[in-house]
Amino acid sequence: MDFCLGLPMTDRVLKHASLMNHMMRRLSVTAIAASRLERGASIYEARSRCIACTAETACQAWLEGSNQSPPDFCPNLSFFCAARAQEPTGKPAIT
Repeated sequence: MDFCLGLPMTDRVLKHASLMNHMMRRLSVTAIAASRLERGASIYEARSRCIACTAETACQAWLEGSNQSPPDFCPNLSFFCAARAQEPTGKPAIT
């Protein structure tokens, strides 16, 4: 049996995908802009980093709070900044 495909891993993948989607919304990063980076390779890498991330509790707390500063614990912060720079509306960089 391949444990990587078992229920615990599936739950982790789905939970972290939800956290990343919520993080993108909070940081005003659209999936379209994120997908444009490196022809989609960057968002794939970011999803993989998110799945492997051990800061799930900090991430959930940050997302549930009213903190306006970017989450410095997030391994995808530079990805989110780069994706936001791709926004056609010229949104300011995450600071």
